[in-house]
Order: sequence, then C-alpha cells, then structure tokens
Amino acid sequence: MEHKEDKKRNKGGRPKKETAEKLSYRIGVKMAAADYFRLLTRAYEAGISPSEYMRECFRNGYVQERLSKEHSDYVRQLCGMANNLNQLAHKANAGGFSEARWDCKVAVARIHELLNKIGI
Repeated sequence: MEHKEDKKRNKGGRPKKETAEKLSYRIGVKMAAADYFRLLTRAYEAGISPSEYMRECFRNGYVQERLSKEHSDYVRQLCGMANNLNQLAHKANAGGFSEARWDCKVAVARIHELLNKIGI
C-alpha cells in the first residue's frame, strides 16, 4: 500500500507538456545561401532561434521583435513613474489638488516625453 502512495506523490519539477504542445515533427527545408543568411539575420534581430522564427511566421504571418534594451529601460522608467503618480494621487486626495498640481504637470510631461521616445 505504501508503494501506491509513492506513485501519486508529486515529485516536483516541470509539468509534462500536453500532446498538442510537444514539438515532435521535423521538416527539412532546402534554401539558397542568401535565404538562409536572411533567415539567420532576421531571427537574430528578433532575438529568437531560426526555428522559432519560422514557427512564428507560419502561425501569424509575421514575427514580432523582442523589446530592445533601450525600450525595456523606457518601460522600466514608466513603471517607476506609475508609482509616482499613485503617490501624487494620494497627495491630491489628502491635501487638495492645488498642492499637487505642479508635480502632476511635471510627471505628465515626463511620461509624454518617454512615450515619444518609444514611438507610441
């Protein structure tokens, strides 16, 4: 009876993938040297492997690039500004909007500047 309990016990580790999620089929594709190097370049620019690049092209018809280091820094700054906005909202609710007015204008200007840098 103790052996049955041992089999049901969770041993930890990564859960097993379902059959639909497993990558079990392999397809060989022949391509010219120029096409191959174009594939490698585009996969490198997107920050993914060539196989994943081809899977994304097949699924979506396009590949979305990962955020560059510069853009991820901008996103991190925006997250920090969100915290500042929450503090300003608390200050405005506690003491009135007239006290937090200038700080709000500065925060909005900085957010607007970052969004322009990102290109949104």
